[in-house]
Amino acid sequence: MTETNHVLYRTRPTVRLAAGALTALALLPGCAADPPPRPEGAPSPLYGGGDTNGLIAGRMYLDGEKQTSAVFTVAPDGSGLHQITRPDPNTLDDHPDWSPDGTAVAFDRTVGSGTARIWTVAPDGSAARRLPAVCQEGDPSCQVEEESAPAYSPDGSRIAFGRGWGAVDTSADQIQYSDIYVMDATGANPRRLTTLTQDQPYAGDVDDPAWSPDGSRLVFSFRTGDSGRPADSRALFIVNSDGSGLRQLTPWDLRAGDRANWSPDGSRIVFTTYPPGPDATPGGGIYTINPDGSATTTLLSGSPDVFYGVPSYAPDGTAIAFAKATLPGQADIFTMHPDGTAVTPVTRTADTWESRPNWGTAAP
Repeated sequence: MTETNHVLYRTRPTVRLAAGALTALALLPGCAADPPPRPEGAPSPLYGGGDTNGLIAGRMYLDGEKQTSAVFTVAPDGSGLHQITRPDPNTLDDHPDWSPDGTAVAFDRTVGSGTARIWTVAPDGSAARRLPAVCQEGDPSCQVEEESAPAYSPDGSRIAFGRGWGAVDTSADQIQYSDIYVMDATGANPRRLTTLTQDQPYAGDVDDPAWSPDGSRLVFSFRTGDSGRPADSRALFIVNSDGSGLRQLTPWDLRAGDRANWSPDGSRIVFTTYPPGPDATPGGGIYTINPDGSATTTLLSGSPDVFYGVPSYAPDGTAIAFAKATLPGQADIFTMHPDGTAVTPVTRTADTWESRPNWGTAAP
């Protein structure tokens, strides 16, 4: 269905794809394979020539079993691959998101069999710190609590995130409540934005928020579990930043999910679809849609042996970064024009799964 994020009590099953050990080159800060050649006629912003198109952040697995992952950055031309988080073994750093000014990356960290917590880190890997959890230790209202997929608001003052809390149905591996929350960028003043599971406990996972460029709305994913309506499906929703105006953006049968992304002018939303089956099942595609739910357009269509991951617009809107794997191989980061043409590799690490790109403004 989607990429594994290994957070406990979610409906995402664990992936086990064949993988080699991470190359020593990819582990070293500032090192990368030779950048891919620039196709003839390709616009320079796609390859770092624009004034606003900076580094791409992403998630890379550090082991073949996909039990340890780190956040990395890379230039749009594939140069300067740099690991910016240093997780301990059996720790998953995931869902990177750039601050608007390019001075920080927010991400979630899951340690061992624990639950996800939100962190921030500077682009050079310094100043890593964990933000306060909504539920403090000893709070009886939270038997289990996790916070994931942070997303900075366009002015950098707030962070939206997915939160799961309450009791756990172990038979369905599903947490009781799950909704979108918003807090100050410091972690203070958290508040619940959606109430999709308030009257439907154990219905599924509400996660992966992304702000509109003007900060007035958010798009997010709802992945239903066994007791959801409909069961075991997924769709994108939109809500106003004050919690009003909730509406479904994509139909359930399209199976859109994971983090969507707004074009810089706010006119389009790019997203990935996932077929039924275990995580990283091939056959999905990458699409765009108007924020009113009209004009769904296919950019990259599904294939029996190709997996597509999360897409992200370049800050100036001239390109889209995304993850792609031709199975049983590993995923790399690619870029393409907004119409789906000129697909070009950014990373080329055959033994490493790299995905979840988020394109920021920090200078390479």
